Amino acid sequence: MKKIALFDLDHTLLPLDSDYAWGVFTTTLGWTDPVAFGRRNDEFYAHYQAGTLDVHDYVRFATEAVRLQGPQQAQQAHARFMAEVIAPAIKPQARALVKKHQDAGDAVAIITATNELVTRPIAQAFGVDELIAVELARDAQGWITGEIAGTPSFREGKVQRFNDWLAQRQWPREATDITFYTDSMNDLPLLEHVHHPVATNPDARLRTLADARGWRILDLF
Repeated sequence: MKKIALFDLDHTLLPLDSDYAWGVFTTTLGWTDPVAFGRRNDEFYAHYQAGTLDVHDYVRFATEAVRLQGPQQAQQAHARFMAEVIAPAIKPQARALVKKHQDAGDAVAIITATNELVTRPIAQAFGVDELIAVELARDAQGWITGEIAGTPSFREGKVQRFNDWLAQRQWPREATDITFYTDSMNDLPLLEHVHHPVATNPDARLRTLADARGWRILDLF
């Protein structure tokens, strides 16, 4: 049996939403109008929590400011974001949970509905090489267009992207033992797909469901 540990990122390994926090951070750089951006960001986040988010619309909105700045400015800004916002939010207990699976020899991956531009450096900060995130379409120069490439790793899309990840490694699902940690009811399709669902810092709806189904509940923060 190939043991696999999957981790959602926002509010699971991190006590914040990295996509939302990145948006707020860009307003501090003067890239967006704080009032207008904040209002729309809050609206999208409310839709996410309610399970009604149009992920394509959200990604266009969330990447617009950084797309207009270009790759060099984006890299410099994200380095600051990592140092000022993300690094202080990476808690010892989250690192220890990831390391426990790594030390046991499990295959470890982060699977998130946040885009690759925001999350790849965060995965690296956790020492995780395998990242399944929303992939961004790119133009002829290699810079992001604001559109999503392929299937977004969101709701049912997380199941498809994970199965594609397994297939690329030639790991038959029947020969795996999969644990998945997540906080969000949006991840119900993948929670029902794995062998060991773990409701981690769960939102109210997921906590109620986990209680009803006898799933493990982990309050990491």
